[in-house]
Amino acid sequence: MPPTDHERPGPDLQEAPKASMRRLWDYARPHWRILVVGATLTFLGGLTELAQPLVAKTVIDALGAGTSLTRPLLVLGGLILVGAALGAIGAFVLERVAQSVVLDARRGLAVRLLRLRVAEVDRLKPGDLISRVTSDSTLLRSVATGSVVDAFTSGLLLLGGVGLMAVMDLTLFGVTFGVLVLVGLVMAFVLPRINKATIAGQVAVGEMGALLERLFGAFRTVKASGAEHAEGAKVEAAAQRAWEKGVTVAGWTAFSGTLSMLSVNIAFLTVLGIGGARVAAGDLEISALIAFLLLLFYLMGPITSLISAATQIQSGLAAIHRIDEVGRLDMEPESTGVPAPTAGARPATVSFVDVAFRYAPDLPMIHHGVTFDSAAGLTALVGPSGAGKTTVFSLLERFYDPVAGTVLLDGKDVGEWPLADLRAAIGYVEQDAPVLNGTLRENLVLAAPAADDAEVERVVRLARLSELVQRLPEGLDSRIGHRGTTLSGGERQRVAIARALLRRPRLLLMDEATSQLDAGNEEALRQVMLEAARETSVMVVAHRLSTVTRADRIVVLEAGAVRATGTHEELIAADALYRDLATSQLLATSDS
Repeated sequence: MPPTDHERPGPDLQEAPKASMRRLWDYARPHWRILVVGATLTFLGGLTELAQPLVAKTVIDALGAGTSLTRPLLVLGGLILVGAALGAIGAFVLERVAQSVVLDARRGLAVRLLRLRVAEVDRLKPGDLISRVTSDSTLLRSVATGSVVDAFTSGLLLLGGVGLMAVMDLTLFGVTFGVLVLVGLVMAFVLPRINKATIAGQVAVGEMGALLERLFGAFRTVKASGAEHAEGAKVEAAAQRAWEKGVTVAGWTAFSGTLSMLSVNIAFLTVLGIGGARVAAGDLEISALIAFLLLLFYLMGPITSLISAATQIQSGLAAIHRIDEVGRLDMEPESTGVPAPTAGARPATVSFVDVAFRYAPDLPMIHHGVTFDSAAGLTALVGPSGAGKTTVFSLLERFYDPVAGTVLLDGKDVGEWPLADLRAAIGYVEQDAPVLNGTLRENLVLAAPAADDAEVERVVRLARLSELVQRLPEGLDSRIGHRGTTLSGGERQRVAIARALLRRPRLLLMDEATSQLDAGNEEALRQVMLEAARETSVMVVAHRLSTVTRADRIVVLEAGAVRATGTHEELIAADALYRDLATSQLLATSDS
């Protein structure tokens, strides 16, 4: 069996290169046209606000000159309405693009995760991978579009506002420019800390997801062991770490925002004092001072948006950092595709030639030069626990590749088969017979979605599931709960067997497929297995004497090597280990 989570190293999150703005743009690039539309609308809305202080100056001048206020007020009102409309439409367009970016990221992540090799998934934590699809991808919603656009448009509007200030009065502009330099220095200090804390916080959220997945994956065991407190403490610790990093981000964000606004307010008071003195001295018109102060108030908006966008971009870069790790892990993705149609139902032949295998470079060898042949009929794999029986199936399915030697199907190295064709030729009944959340029918047709009702009824009958179908309230369309919790262990095994048979495989692999069946159902399923062996090749990891005695050939494995092969009678006479298994372990499990 694969090594446990405690034995295998996880990915080093700190050694992965940090995401760049280029990667952020990669997510937004497919939507650049609509993004430009939204940015243009937002920018035009900002320009209308930038023009409002200048129009307000004309209103004040008209008051001083005693002329009509109608036209400047209409212009000012029009600017307000147009600016609001443009801002609202631009915000909607950008939000729509943001949702599309998240959709693309989740699609891409889901495809990448499904293409990960089994060895990679064994090494990783599923809960953390789920967190990357859900939590991390959500951070892209406003970052890859709204925040980038806000940073761009706010930067332009800030430059435009500062330019107007320079034209209006260089002295007052100098005060404002000093404030902007101070804000820039503050953000250069704060932003790297926000990025670091955000990455650490998302890692903690991923750890929490992994712990919850582990907890609910063995929920009854945790309950029965009275381990709720200990397991809950681990989840709480991860939640505490996520909270601490979130508070750190919030603290730096609040500090930068408060200091920036405080600087602007200080600038306002300074401009008011200096400008007031210059108005009193006759060096500056009152309308120009008011317009300058309104412009300074207006700049608070772009400054705030720029700071907010900069902090959100750091969160987005942290999310991309974790999302891209999945791509870096997927260095050798499994190929995907539709299996090619096979000609006839010829049974497959299997050959292992001097196969050596280990699950990881730092773990001991599981197979040491395994060699055997299997053809049509029933082949039983027997041996002590840990002999490498289940690993034979994993190598045939190409969940893993051998370290040395060759695994052949129909005389062709399984590594040379198109993966879709290889797995289409094989039906696999796993030891724990996993059942997916959904209806009974959905579970049966998982590997054969095009199967019609007649084919489904055939395998239901063969797998002795008719009574279960009649008992369920909606028959085949009844939901059977998370991991099939509404079914017994034997029923789950029969569902897995029916699912494999529905595919009409040329090679059927059964890993202790009758271990949870009562005597009556075990004998019925054994007859199904023997009937299938007349038309196809069947390999079974056997722990029951009644199974191996009917096998056409038996392969005895011990310590990762083939000890002997033959029929039951031949091995009883010639091999001491098999004789011991047959008279103790296999017989005991057969009688249980």
